[in-house]
Amino acid sequence: MSRIGKKPIPLGKDVKVEIAGGQLAVKGPLGKLARPMIGVNLEVKDGSIMVTPDPHHPKSAAMWGLMRTLADNMVQGVSKGFEKTLMITGTGYKVEATDNGLTLYLGYSKPVVFPLPAEVTAAVENKQTKIVLKSYNKEVLGDTAAKIRRMRPVEPYKGKGVAYEGEKIRRKVGKAGTK
Repeated sequence: MSRIGKKPIPLGKDVKVEIAGGQLAVKGPLGKLARPMIGVNLEVKDGSIMVTPDPHHPKSAAMWGLMRTLADNMVQGVSKGFEKTLMITGTGYKVEATDNGLTLYLGYSKPVVFPLPAEVTAAVENKQTKIVLKSYNKEVLGDTAAKIRRMRPVEPYKGKGVAYEGEKIRRKVGKAGTK
């Protein structure tokens, strides 16, 4: 029995849910999301969604908690939204917001132009060294943040690069002088 799967998903007053043919569609003030729900049955009761395993599906026990969490992320996304923050560290490293994306100056010979997906918005703060990404789709937001971080991961000697806010960077000791 999944402890996560048993929990009901509370719906806000401005969230509309449609369940049809194994597909969950959620609409709220920030946007609309839809996803197929595999191995589970859904029903709306008393202002919340109840997720139960489908007894006819062979992987229902394995999918129960996952599908409940994905449905909960959809409901939270269309009502409140999600946010990820990236920090840029390094001499001359900075970011600028453009109309359709970001321009990153990360120590390469040319600036890197990164187009943002339609669902993601970006704000540049703190003297062009902090990127705040916001979206109602948690998957696209996490994927976008990971792609930006992958352009220049933090190196362990000087700590230069792009990191998530609050991420612990394991620093290494540099070369010791010889005598």
